[in-house]
Amino acid sequence: MIKHAVLVLAISASSISTAQEISNASTTEASSTVVVPANTEVVLRLNDDLSTKGGQIKVGHMFNLTVAYDVKVRGVVAIPAGAVAKGEVTMRTGKGVFGKSGKMQIEMRSVDLDNQRIPLTGKYQQEGEGNTLAAVGAILLSAPLMFVTGKSAIIPRGKEISGYTMHAANISVI
Repeated sequence: MIKHAVLVLAISASSISTAQEISNASTTEASSTVVVPANTEVVLRLNDDLSTKGGQIKVGHMFNLTVAYDVKVRGVVAIPAGAVAKGEVTMRTGKGVFGKSGKMQIEMRSVDLDNQRIPLTGKYQQEGEGNTLAAVGAILLSAPLMFVTGKSAIIPRGKEISGYTMHAANISVI
């Protein structure tokens, strides 16, 4: 009877060990790492309008973007569409007299994946439409009309902008 109990115990221990090995093998196979090369394009979509109008947005203003399309490496999704990204306003001028238009430059900063932040680089500049001809005409016709201004720079919500990975990044994928 004791031999039978020892044999059952040995078989049970062997089964548990085998089940753990299978579980560990599945975990290892299920999660792996891919390397996203430096300068890989990540298409981003602006979440909100950015405008020089009203002076509410200043240089240094951080804003959110969303990854527009999956970024794949060897057929594996490394950066999924919908991931949150960050950008920053790096230059801003308001519209001015004599038809001067507003200008704004933004730079891509990072994309966040679970517990990992991937640094990005990339710039985009938007300029409002100028009214230089109207301003010149106003000056020739009448001094009070010289206050013709240009238009504010507006980057609309939904605008797609490319960012690029700054360096190679190891990303865990499932």
